Amino acid sequence: MANTIASRVYRDKYRSDTIASLLRGAMVTEAITQVDRSNNKRIQSPYGSTPTVVVQALAGTYTPVDFTTTDEALDVTDEFIVSEHVMDFQDMLSKFDLFASRTEQMAFNVAKKIDEFVLNNLTEDGTGTYTTPAGGFVTPANVSVIFSNIVSQLSGYAEGYWGNMYVVLENTDMVGVIQARATNGFVSADDVMNNGKVDNYLGVDIYVVRTGTFTDATVGTKTWTNSGHRVAGVKKISTVAMPGGVKTDEKKVSGKTGMEIVTYGLIGYKHWTPTLTQTIDITLA
Repeated sequence: MANTIASRVYRDKYRSDTIASLLRGAMVTEAITQVDRSNNKRIQSPYGSTPTVVVQALAGTYTPVDFTTTDEALDVTDEFIVSEHVMDFQDMLSKFDLFASRTEQMAFNVAKKIDEFVLNNLTEDGTGTYTTPAGGFVTPANVSVIFSNIVSQLSGYAEGYWGNMYVVLENTDMVGVIQARATNGFVSADDVMNNGKVDNYLGVDIYVVRTGTFTDATVGTKTWTNSGHRVAGVKKISTVAMPGGVKTDEKKVSGKTGMEIVTYGLIGYKHWTPTLTQTIDITLA
């Protein structure tokens, strides 16, 4: 029998390792949010109220005060699933490893969908706002102005967020960013001219997704209106829950040869109230 227990174990390990590496490598979500893969369906807010510092004449006395926590929680409410059936003749007659190809493609599509879900929720929930000059990011002259405004909004916090700021753009926005980077400074210009490297501007890390990621849509239990918007903010101040991570299963189906492959997982998202101002909903003008 070809599909012995031992060979099936190897296939399961291959799927698990492939999905884990592809998701972590492909997802913007991993870089800018806290990702919780524990089996908790409910996660409480990690933020409390800001302590108040009292300055007084020398006395040596103090009055302790109560602090409050924000009574909110992250609930896992959505699941994402992609499934296909690979017929035996398709697999047998292919000139490449069809199983491996479909597993990798499913993982990439799952990563893309998770990013779409999280990035649009970030944009929808952030209470920081900014409208770009006419032409948005595609106009090179606007780029320094836009990034300096992002830095201005996110600077000055006691926690020291410098170096932990980000912006997420669509690939069509990069025209102006590349030209601006290529004509400003020496080291950064060399990186662009020699290597096409554009990963940071004025201390803000740049992440790029495909055009059409920011949309007006209802996906699962969430609704957003983000067409013509982008998002910037401070990293790791919102939480994405993925209990158990992303899983793949394959099974025989009655009446069909080959195997049915399904990749699935649960997802929850929460932008905690005390940090909402540190995510900027950018409107393209």
